[in-house]
Amino acid sequence: MTSSTTSSPAAALHPRAARRCHNVLNPLHSTHYFSPDVTRELGLLGITHRSAVNFAVRAAAMGPVGAGVVTATFYNYKHELVAAHVPEVWRTAAPREILGARLRAVDATLRRLLGEEAVASSEMREAAGLALRATEACSRTARPLYAAHADLPVPEEPHLAYWHAATLLREHRGDGHLTVLLDAGLDGLEALVTHTATGKGIAPKWVFSTRGWNQQEWDAAEERLRGRGLLDGEGELTEDGVALRRDVEAETDRLDRAPYEHLGAAGVERLTELGTAFIGAASRAGAFPADLVGKR
Repeated sequence: MTSSTTSSPAAALHPRAARRCHNVLNPLHSTHYFSPDVTRELGLLGITHRSAVNFAVRAAAMGPVGAGVVTATFYNYKHELVAAHVPEVWRTAAPREILGARLRAVDATLRRLLGEEAVASSEMREAAGLALRATEACSRTARPLYAAHADLPVPEEPHLAYWHAATLLREHRGDGHLTVLLDAGLDGLEALVTHTATGKGIAPKWVFSTRGWNQQEWDAAEERLRGRGLLDGEGELTEDGVALRRDVEAETDRLDRAPYEHLGAAGVERLTELGTAFIGAASRAGAFPADLVGKR
C-alpha cells in the first residue's frame, strides 16, 4: 500500500503539525470504544461488562497480562477497577480471540460510520499508505502499548490498515505522553483533572463511569493541585497550571516527532486533510457521545 504524496527534504515540519495530525487520527482509533459493534462482538465471547470490554480490546495485544500491567500502561484508570476485570477477562476469552473480535467490530463500525463508498475510496487507500509510512519511524523503546500493537499484522483492507496505523501512532504518542506526565509529577487522576480543566478533556461524569474514580477522589486531586498552585478555587487552571499543560503537550510533541518527520511536511499535511474528512464524517454519524468532552 503506497502513496504518491512526497515531501521535499527542505520542507520544514511545522512545530504543531504532528499534534494536528494526531488529533484527527486518535479519535478515528477511538470510535470503536463507543461502538455497539464492539459490545456485540465481545458479548459473543462472553465479555459483557463495559469495563471488561474496554480493558480487553486495548490490552489484548500485550497478551494475558495482569491488572498491574494494565493499570501501568493505561495510567489514568483506578487500579481497583482494573483488578475487578483483569486477569479474569482472559479466562473468558483468549487475547487472540479478542483481537479477532475487535477487528471485526472495527470493520463494522467504520463501514457504518463512514459508508461503503468512503471505505472503498482511493482516499482511504492513500490515507492508509501515508499513515503506515509514518509508523516506519516509530520506536518500541519504552513504549509498551505501541510495541505490543506493532507486533500485530497489518490488515489487508485499506480502511482496517488505516485504523491499524492510527492505532500505532496513537499508542506511540500516548506511551511518550505518560513519560512526560510522570516527569511533571501528575498522577493518573491529576492528569485527567488538569486536562479536563483545559476544556479539551473528558467530562468528570465520564471519568467516574469509565475510569473508576469518584467525586471524592476527584475533589481530593483538585485539592492537591491547588496546593501546587496549578488550580484555583473554582477548579480552573492557574497561570502556572496553563504553563504546565502547555509544557506537557510540547514535550509530548518532541517525543513524537520522528514518525511525522519521516513522513515529511507534505505527507503530514495530506494525511491530516484526509483524516479530518474521515473523522468529521464519523463524528457527524454519531461516533461519540455529545457530552463526552467538557469541564462539567
